[in-house]
Amino acid sequence: MLSLDLLGGRARFSVLERAVPGISQRMLSSTLKNLERDGMVIRELFPEVPPRVEYEMTDLGKSLLTPTQGLVDWAKENWEQVRDAQCKFDAR
Repeated sequence: MLSLDLLGGRARFSVLERAVPGISQRMLSSTLKNLERDGMVIRELFPEVPPRVEYEMTDLGKSLLTPTQGLVDWAKENWEQVRDAQCKFDAR
């Protein structure tokens, strides 16, 4: 989950982009915008050249981590089975 990558503190866009293989810049930007709108992350723009933007989880965002950890653990444990099922489906 994207939100989990912010748990350790602040993160720049490029760090988050590398943490989510295959995500497009547009999708990451849209996801971060939605998380900011929902109060899950704070976006801070630093007046530098070039501009620097960092994202940080809010207390509200952090409060979501405990209830979702079970889902994250399940996904890690079962991703190979899901991938195999997808491959079988796609081969039809």
